[in-house]
Amino acid sequence: MAKYTAADCRQCRREGQKLFLKGERCTSKKCSVERRPAAPGQHGTGRRKPSEYSLQLREKQKVKRAYGLLEKQFRAYYVEAVRVKGITGENILFLLEKRLDNVVYRMGIGSSRAQSRQIVNHGHITVNGKSVNIPSYQVKAGDIISVKESKKDCEIFKELRGANITMPKWVEFDTDTLIGKILQNPERDDIDRSFNEQLIVELYSK
Repeated sequence: MAKYTAADCRQCRREGQKLFLKGERCTSKKCSVERRPAAPGQHGTGRRKPSEYSLQLREKQKVKRAYGLLEKQFRAYYVEAVRVKGITGENILFLLEKRLDNVVYRMGIGSSRAQSRQIVNHGHITVNGKSVNIPSYQVKAGDIISVKESKKDCEIFKELRGANITMPKWVEFDTDTLIGKILQNPERDDIDRSFNEQLIVELYSK
């Protein structure tokens, strides 16, 4: 399967904002966006006025990279968002938020979406008592998300004990029992307000 193999920090610099791809590094002084805010490459400091298409493309790339998806996967979410009821742009974000790897990240189990995806891939997470190792698995309100009983003694999960984690209101996670719950479906206010999902819809609907 194809995957992005270059430095993650280049993606943040290209989009001109933090996408929080490297966990704690993104909140430290080592963050590349703060140290080198210009886009990567010899033309990164150029001031050429972006075209309408460029703005739409950059917005799509920004959201796609933030959630760690490839083009084929991301476009599939657009197709699904068009099919279901509601506002297409918001539907895309809701589908992305309800991915299991993103939920694991939102609950603070993983420090980044990439680490959370690895945790899911390795079979450390259960949904309603059943092991699920598919990062794209769509959760729903009422689902119980927990660390597998046999994995709770792993060092990465021991560090979570008693931790104070900030998470959106649509999820909860008990750091003592390592059990969480999907309280409700996410709302637009729960998702990064810097995302302009309408530009993505305009790009794909051409």
